[in-house]
Amino acid sequence: MFGDLFEEDFSFVSNNQSGKGKNSKSKDTEPPAPREFTNLSGIKNQGGTCYLNSLLQTLHFTPEFREALFSLGPEELGSLEDINKPDVKVRIIPLQLQRLFAQLLLLDQQAASTTDLTESFGWNSHEEMRQHDVQELNRILFSALETSLVGTSGHDLINRLYHGTVVNQIVCKECKNVSEKQEDFLDLTVAVKDISGLEEALWNMYVEDEYFENDNLYRCGACNKLVEAAKSAKLRKLPPFLTVSLLRFNFDFEKCERYKETSCYTFPIRINLRPFCEQTQLDDSEYVYELFSVIIHKGGCYGGHYHVYIKDVDALGNWQLQGEESKVKTEEKVQKDTENVRGMENPLTILKEILSEEESKQIPVDQLGQRLLEKKGVSWNKKYRKQYGPIRKYLQSHSQVFLLSPAENKVRLKEMYHQLQFESDSQGQGLQSPSQNYDVQWASGSLCTSLKDTASGSHWFDLNDSEVQPIKEKDIEKQFQGKESAYMLFYRKSQLKRPPEAQANPRYRVPGHLLNEMDAANIELQKRRMDRDSADCNIDLHLHLGSHYKLYNGALHPSLSQKESVLDLTIDRRKTLGDLRQSIFQLLEFWEGDMILSIAKSLPAGLHLYQTLAGDEMTLGGIGLADGADVFVWNGKEVGGMEVLPGLNHEPVLLNVLRLAGYNEGGKGQHFVESQHVIPSSAELSTLWEALASPGGIILKNSSGSDKELENWKVIREEDMKSTVRSAGLTDGSSILVLDSHDQSLVNVASGNLTAFTHDISWLRVKNFCGLEAEEKKQVKITATVETVMSDIKIKAIQELQLGEELGDDSCLRPLNRNGKLLSPVPEDYTVKEAELKMGSLLGLCPGKAPTSTQLFLYFVAGSDLQGGTEMEIVVEETASVRECLNLMVEKSGLSGDSWHLRRLDWCYEAGEALSEEDATLKELNVCSGDTLVITEGKLPPKGFLKVPIWCYKPLMHFGHQESMQDQVDCRMGALQVSPAGDSPTYVQSDIGLCYAGDIEISGEAFLEDLKIQAMTLPSFQKLSVPSPEFLRAWMLESKRPCKLLRNNQQRLNEYKLGGRTEICIEPLQREENLGPCDLLLRVQMGIPGERDYYRSVDLVWDISKECTARALRQKLAAHYSLPVEKIKIAKYFPEKFEWMTISSWTQQISKRKQKKKQESLQSAPYHLKDGDIIGVKNLLLEDGKDFSTLRDDIGKESQRQHAMEKKKSRQAQRLQNDVFSEGKGANKLHKPEVALSINVEVFR
Repeated sequence: MFGDLFEEDFSFVSNNQSGKGKNSKSKDTEPPAPREFTNLSGIKNQGGTCYLNSLLQTLHFTPEFREALFSLGPEELGSLEDINKPDVKVRIIPLQLQRLFAQLLLLDQQAASTTDLTESFGWNSHEEMRQHDVQELNRILFSALETSLVGTSGHDLINRLYHGTVVNQIVCKECKNVSEKQEDFLDLTVAVKDISGLEEALWNMYVEDEYFENDNLYRCGACNKLVEAAKSAKLRKLPPFLTVSLLRFNFDFEKCERYKETSCYTFPIRINLRPFCEQTQLDDSEYVYELFSVIIHKGGCYGGHYHVYIKDVDALGNWQLQGEESKVKTEEKVQKDTENVRGMENPLTILKEILSEEESKQIPVDQLGQRLLEKKGVSWNKKYRKQYGPIRKYLQSHSQVFLLSPAENKVRLKEMYHQLQFESDSQGQGLQSPSQNYDVQWASGSLCTSLKDTASGSHWFDLNDSEVQPIKEKDIEKQFQGKESAYMLFYRKSQLKRPPEAQANPRYRVPGHLLNEMDAANIELQKRRMDRDSADCNIDLHLHLGSHYKLYNGALHPSLSQKESVLDLTIDRRKTLGDLRQSIFQLLEFWEGDMILSIAKSLPAGLHLYQTLAGDEMTLGGIGLADGADVFVWNGKEVGGMEVLPGLNHEPVLLNVLRLAGYNEGGKGQHFVESQHVIPSSAELSTLWEALASPGGIILKNSSGSDKELENWKVIREEDMKSTVRSAGLTDGSSILVLDSHDQSLVNVASGNLTAFTHDISWLRVKNFCGLEAEEKKQVKITATVETVMSDIKIKAIQELQLGEELGDDSCLRPLNRNGKLLSPVPEDYTVKEAELKMGSLLGLCPGKAPTSTQLFLYFVAGSDLQGGTEMEIVVEETASVRECLNLMVEKSGLSGDSWHLRRLDWCYEAGEALSEEDATLKELNVCSGDTLVITEGKLPPKGFLKVPIWCYKPLMHFGHQESMQDQVDCRMGALQVSPAGDSPTYVQSDIGLCYAGDIEISGEAFLEDLKIQAMTLPSFQKLSVPSPEFLRAWMLESKRPCKLLRNNQQRLNEYKLGGRTEICIEPLQREENLGPCDLLLRVQMGIPGERDYYRSVDLVWDISKECTARALRQKLAAHYSLPVEKIKIAKYFPEKFEWMTISSWTQQISKRKQKKKQESLQSAPYHLKDGDIIGVKNLLLEDGKDFSTLRDDIGKESQRQHAMEKKKSRQAQRLQNDVFSEGKGANKLHKPEVALSINVEVFR
């Protein structure tokens, strides 16, 4: 479906066209491609609109629908030119459909655009990129058309063509009473699962009866009791066009997923519906239908691609699919698909054109290449040989088009193809004749008649977005089953006959204003194509003036700016070299001496000259000058006083020169310093060595592959110094490695190879931390490879730093991060690679032994002040228990007492998960070297018990007028500063008044009632004199805000899944409360009329067992406040954003299949209604209720904005200070939610 995703829109008759640019060779100004041999137009895919294209083509090839739409004139529909006039009614959708159908009929382009049509639907770019269901689109499009045509003569267009009725009857077996119900349909939906085909599905629906018996009885209205009955259905009224939708997509309730039914499902070309109808006495012609369109879906239930098989009822297209003619078509199609260069002409078309222009219609094979060069200015070997092979082999492989005569060594077109091409060209010439007013007869001529007779009237085409291909009728059987199978069927009554004048006449019944528009568009198309063909003969040449160049290192470089050194010249490729020389003389105005023109080429090293152009009588195309060629204008001897050696043997070569990076050289992660050097390819290697290597140094070359492979590097020996750069195999981009004398330990001189991979060669920095703090900390550079052991690096560093050898047994290496912090020591038996050290990493040589492989190096902090506390270090055995580790840390930090426990440090740099299993080893708990642990005050509760912090909670939703708005907001936005370790209860927030009450220890098997009873013993609740637990409401806290209401006092705490850090807040109540599972607790507050404020909130318990919809909530609130339902307006408050969202019913137009979504639950998006939410109510009898916000919300939003700006500035300052360069990582791709399809019918303007 994404075949045309990046295709430009070239529809020049679009309303969106902003103007015409000048002719050029860029794709965005090229005219659209003409129609292919079928003479039928496809439709461009806008990215995901294949489903729309398939349905539009079906409607277009329904002549009765198309002509009924054309019959509506501007006097009824209006005009697109008046779309912006305020007092004019314009029915945009039917007008755009008319225009699209006219383009599909008359416009000479391969594919039409639906951009204007989808814009009239109200779709944006996201909608056009999103694929929908074509069956749903069929119903929505018909509904939109019916709405658009209200009040016109076409108001019943859809009903007249597609409307049918089904009658359902239930017959009582006792009193024979018949209960009847009639239903309308625009399409029949039939089952696919476990059904062999369409006839069986219709039989099950309209022939077999359903019986009510045994436990499943029917209540008869006449008998007034449960009785046995029979239910049946029949087709009462048949439409002229029958649409059948196949239920290919089902839901697997065991796997809980959707799937596509791909089993075999047959359907006939002709079908008689008499057995399924209520009335069967009519003539057979009233019941017989013929298939004329099959919409096909390829893919699965979550995506795929649509295309359509259509029968050409009016014979508008050319149908060709047999014998040699089909081979010609297939060959041209393959040739087109394999073009891999934009603008490349089809060689098959070019050679056929050359042979057709010959009087004898044949030509020697040896001269065919020369004729190609003269006609197109490019040789076969240069443009086509690489892709298609030699020209003789190409002719032999296309024997169905070309006839080779081995005896005469000549080639000509086969008679059949030449005649076919002549007739096709004749049609094209007829199209271009102005005298015919562009009366496009796509299927005219004797050729169409013969093909039509051969096809026996069954003209079927596969319309796949922009592509249109003829198919056979039997190909439809391939769509009975599989992942690519029929999805919608369209039948027409066999008695519907088309008038003779409509056959092969695309102008039939097309309104005059659309005929004129299409004729003018075709004229403009032909003009643009002629201009394009003329522009194709022009070539742009870049003239490089020798007087503005200098020679350096064997390459030419401009001595002035590029603009002054190079002139651009556009010339017809059919002109001669003499004409080119004359044009240059006129362009330069003066020139002294001879003028020599040489072909030049820009190389990585600079400009280089090749052959000199000679033969002033030859055409530019004949000498091989191509578009964009570089021509050097000079005297043929020297440039800037230096001799220039042109030709392939003297090309300059650009080499990559690598040297090992020094301490202060190279970028991040670079092992080498890289530079470039230019040298003539004819120069000797000794010249290269003299220019780059120091005395005693060596050069290694790599001209055969990756720099990372050892075997690709070879030392240039002294006996090879007389070889040239080219003979040594060095070309542009080749790498050479220059090693000084002290770096040659990396080379095996005997074999001439490197002893280590070039990407493994590295160096590290080591800084001395073993001296006194007042001493300057020296650092040295240590050369190493990724396989060097850390103990060797330490020994080298001690030697370079000139420290005592005894330090080797009592020191270790520790990496430093960007902030200068020493990280955990690296085990000495690790290699550089195992230690994950990068090139240039900084290590600290520190006192103390490195941990062994069985020891852990840990950081720890004591107390709750993690930011200001001192971070300490310790080495322990990984087999040590948590209790032993805790004792060592408490002893080292100087703490007293035994009321301590250990916690991990989480990613927020806060005390996280507690190490509760004190007898478990550190290894068993996955504690690793470098981890930070926190010594936290307080003993952990026994196993199976919870230590729960309790907060006292009282909502404060209404503020007094005496308190300033800014104080209210500051109070509301204030962070909770009180921790469970606080000494006294403290009020912390205004809208959710919280104060810390204390901790309680309770068993996980206890009930919620037990937790409330224990909370009642805390001092904060003793002052409130709470009678019983039923007067308390418990909430779980999240981000210091109540988030989940804990119901059912008899539920165990473990069932609530309370974590080790869960906090509970208890809210005192004025009366007992026992909320059920279907009760929703809301905080409701009524707006104060005339003020941007609310009365004090009240708790409202709402039973949502029946429904939780906007309508039900409005009824509940209206009853609560004793107001009419239509006189209140409600909204939900989002305190964290200081925003209100109005709660209203969804009134967008949707399909019948999606009507249930009108009553979506408020607990789902976008409201996510939950316990404790604040609902604002406006009394429309006293105010308009448009604005729910308060002054507090305005101030809160402004404070949030300022806080965000300050935070952003702080991050930027911190980033600059730390010089942190974060590497971007690809975000996880989220699944896009499914979106309902809709077409918006604008109000007439």
